[in-house]
Amino acid sequence: MTTLAPALPLLRIGPHTVQPPVVLAPMAGITNAPFRTLCREFSGGKGLFVSEMITTRALVERNEKTMQLIHFDASETPRSIQLYGVDPVTVGKAVRMIVDEDLADHIDLNFGCPVPKVTRKGGGSALPYKRPLLRAILHQAVSHAGDLPVTIKMRKGIDDDHMTYLDAGRIAVEEGVTAVALHGRTAAQHYGGTADWDAIARLKEHVPEIPVLGNGDIWCADDARRMMRETGCDGVVVGRGCLGRPWLFGDLVSAFEGTETRQAPGLRKVAEVMLRHATLLGEWIGDETRGVIDFRKHVAWYLKGFSVGSEMRKRLAVTSSLEELGGQLRELDLDQPWPDGADGPRGRTSGNNRVVLPDGWLKDPYDCAGVSPDAELDTSGG
Repeated sequence: MTTLAPALPLLRIGPHTVQPPVVLAPMAGITNAPFRTLCREFSGGKGLFVSEMITTRALVERNEKTMQLIHFDASETPRSIQLYGVDPVTVGKAVRMIVDEDLADHIDLNFGCPVPKVTRKGGGSALPYKRPLLRAILHQAVSHAGDLPVTIKMRKGIDDDHMTYLDAGRIAVEEGVTAVALHGRTAAQHYGGTADWDAIARLKEHVPEIPVLGNGDIWCADDARRMMRETGCDGVVVGRGCLGRPWLFGDLVSAFEGTETRQAPGLRKVAEVMLRHATLLGEWIGDETRGVIDFRKHVAWYLKGFSVGSEMRKRLAVTSSLEELGGQLRELDLDQPWPDGADGPRGRTSGNNRVVLPDGWLKDPYDCAGVSPDAELDTSGG
């Protein structure tokens, strides 16, 4: 086995050591307990795996779906929850509830989501533009978190004319946030174009007091090592790169431990992982059919690059039982090796979008009068 560069320093998130310095990005409808289980299995339990976005209002109100989403398997340590909120008081209540009821070991706050239903209420990637509101939310979260570390995930800004990440990073340091993660795109870019890794380097220089994690365009393990070399960041956050590729976390462990070992599963192994993923979803939801239906969105990601006819892809995308899914997978040419060039972009790739914002949002970054508790979303998961 060939040895590469020496392992990098440990990443510390409060009392938690994250080695390798790799975090699974929260993704709506994706990073539920079954998917986290798969990723952890491939990594040997190494890394940090964050839940789907949990809305603070829904958590405080004990919404049934939200209470399911915050369930962690006994093997998950540390338990990591990402919260979304726009009202400081509600955020504080949610954090206090997590502490009092021992619901998690780490809290991440979402300031990066670019989807319209979030930004139109002033949340996600729109919120850091309102500097006092960001500060108030962070103050409430940290002051109620006790010994739990609080981190944030954000974007560069709303668009090229309204950058926020440097101010947001400084506010985070001042309010006691443990670490910051930066997706190197603006909200307007959504997932299009190329992530700006230079911005990650600038943020690291701007807030040397705390760890900075980089996010964006990590499609394989070597991308992660390259990001850390080029930006000086302390760790990486992996999102779309692991869609249909939960074994990427095994590759990341190998890369950071200094070996060339990389997984390139043939279609037979991929089919096995697909069936296990669907099975875990059914067990988690408590209904096999609903689990298989929920799995449908993953099919194209898993099969990207393999020779699978369009008719079979359509059939696989409408399966409704494990028996049906397994039978159709067995019809494929399972002896196919891992295809060349299969590690490219997956998931949403749209860019140059108009960011939907509350009326007058950009008039004054210090005027927060237009934000009210009513802006809280009432459902979790994005």
